[in-house]
Amino acid sequence: MVENLGLQRVREILAGNSRETITALIERDKALEPESSAIAAVEKLVRYHRDLYRLVNNFVSFRDFYSRKAKALFQAGTLYLDQRSCDLCLSVGDAGKHAIMAGLSGTYLAYCDCVRKGSGEKRQIVAAFTDGDSDNLMVGRNGIFYDRQGQDWDATISKIVDNPISIRQAFWAPYKKAARMIQEQIAKRAATADQAAAAKLAQAAAKAEEAALKGPTPPPEPPKKMDTGMIAALGVGAAGIGGMVGGLLTGFLNLKGLMPLGVLAVILIISGPSMVLAWLKLRKRNLGPILDANGWAVNAKAKINVPFGASLTGIAALPPGAQRDLVDPFAEKKRPWGLYSFLLVIILLAAGWALGKFDRILSSLSPKITSSWVIHQQLPPDGDAAPSKSQTPAEKKK
Repeated sequence: MVENLGLQRVREILAGNSRETITALIERDKALEPESSAIAAVEKLVRYHRDLYRLVNNFVSFRDFYSRKAKALFQAGTLYLDQRSCDLCLSVGDAGKHAIMAGLSGTYLAYCDCVRKGSGEKRQIVAAFTDGDSDNLMVGRNGIFYDRQGQDWDATISKIVDNPISIRQAFWAPYKKAARMIQEQIAKRAATADQAAAAKLAQAAAKAEEAALKGPTPPPEPPKKMDTGMIAALGVGAAGIGGMVGGLLTGFLNLKGLMPLGVLAVILIISGPSMVLAWLKLRKRNLGPILDANGWAVNAKAKINVPFGASLTGIAALPPGAQRDLVDPFAEKKRPWGLYSFLLVIILLAAGWALGKFDRILSSLSPKITSSWVIHQQLPPDGDAAPSKSQTPAEKKK
């Protein structure tokens, strides 16, 4: 550094009084040290007065978060996706690392990649879905994110941490799973049948080509007759299914006035376990792991129960005074499901009758019907009492 100054400039500096000037300036700064320290202390106090109260209310008591009057410090904005608005959104640096800790919160989380169209800025957020269902939430789904400055970002779901959202979703979950499984089986069988048909067509074409090259072929063998054992097995299977359906129908008929309770019991048997599990998990939803994953040392259990969770996620609703037009001019023709249901009931009744499932009911009713019919036959047309057995033939003639 000294070499850059040159020999002449170094000699001028050494010959001057620069050292004494710098020393005097340092002494003047030291003399003002108490005043500077006081200014720094006042600035610190002012910042504490302005920010410490808000910091404590956001990371100790979570007053701003639970009061729902204003957004908490850690809330980055609002995500609009799948006809819902999610207010519990946090900024994330690494979604993969964040999900390891945040998954312990018991909350349904959707990590989104956000991009600003105008500037090309990018950021990652995590949004908590605390109401509704997860049927249409999937990786690749698009939405809009508004930050706290009102700027809009294009959001795309990149990762999902699956947890129960609501008890209503848990009620319908078994039926949706069954319908999804049936659809998958049907699609799988259809694909298998399509592949088999294509293979048979290819084999038939190959055989036809081979036959054309070889010349005329002998007549095909007559088709084999159906095995009687197979017919008997099918009959036994059909009888078993009919017996099971008849037994269920008989059980419901025996309930009489309690049939609605029986239907309710069946529904609870199907949906009850998933609803109980969802309720237990929803009671344990906790904001703490989500904040811990962001680097905040949160020691409190900031629980998110069902009513409070419903306030964090808004579901789209019609504005006041608006109404839906339910008439679709291009709707498909409806199938006569009422007729199909009536025919199904008739078939079930016929199957139960053929299998003798109603014999016990009819046998319990037959003595009453027979006795009333005999009494009716013994009464004369004019309504007088029937002749007693003690009367003689002569008295009867009179």
